Amino acid sequence: MKAVFISDAHLNGSACDGYRYLMRFLDSIRGDADELFIVGDFFDFWFSDRDSVYPGFYDIVEKLLEIKKSGTNISFFEGNHDFFLDDYFAQYGIKVFPDETVIDLDGKKLFVSHGDTVDDSNTAYLLWRGFLRSKLFYAIQKKIPLSVLWRVSGIISRISRSRGRSNSGGSRSSNGLVPRMSTFAMEKFKKGFDAVVLGHCHHPTLERHVINNNMKTFVILGDWISHYSYLVYDGGEFMMERYHFTH
Repeated sequence: MKAVFISDAHLNGSACDGYRYLMRFLDSIRGDADELFIVGDFFDFWFSDRDSVYPGFYDIVEKLLEIKKSGTNISFFEGNHDFFLDDYFAQYGIKVFPDETVIDLDGKKLFVSHGDTVDDSNTAYLLWRGFLRSKLFYAIQKKIPLSVLWRVSGIISRISRSRGRSNSGGSRSSNGLVPRMSTFAMEKFKKGFDAVVLGHCHHPTLERHVINNNMKTFVILGDWISHYSYLVYDGGEFMMERYHFTH
C-alpha cells in the first residue's frame, strides 16, 4: 500500500506557483500511489455546481480526475477555505470528508483531519466555521450566481494572502499551533491510534514516539505555498518529502 497526503495549497487560480508545481507533482504520482489524501484547503475558495467549477481550477480538477481514472483512489478533507466539495466530486467517485475520519492503512489506525478544530478554545472561529458549513449558508450561496461568488472569493483570497505574508512571513508556526497539535496527537495515541495526520498549520512536522513499545507517528503536512511538502506512506513507513522542481 502506497498513500500520499497533501494539504494547504490554497489555490486561487492557475497563475500561482503552487498550481504549476502541483500539476507536475500529480503527474509524477499517477499510476504510482494507491491512495491520494487531500487534507483540506487545497483550494483557497470553492463554489461550484455539478457541471461548473471556477475556470482557474479547471486544469487541476481535470488532472485529479485523470489520476482517479488511472486507479488512484482520491479522498478530499474539507478545510476552512474549501467546503461543499461533495456537490461536485461525489459524481466522480471521489470521497469527501467534511471533518475528521479514521483511516486504516495496512492495519495501522490513522486519525486524519484538516486540523482547524484542534484549538477548541477559539470559540469565535468555531461559531463562524459552523455558520459557513450550515444549511442556511449553503442555501444562501446557491442563490448567488457562481460568477459573482468566484469574483468576490478571488478578491478576498488575494487580500488574505497579502496580509498573511506581511504579518507572518508565510508561516503559521509562531501562533502555538504546533505544540497544541502535538498534545492533541498524544491524546489520540492514548486512544489507540498509530498515527495522527493534520494540515492547517503550514509547518511541516513529523514526530515519532515509542509508546508501550509501539511506534506512533504525528504529522503536520505543511503547505504548497512555501514548503511544497507532502507525506508518503509506503511499506509501513511514513516519510515527509518535499517536491523538488525546476522553473
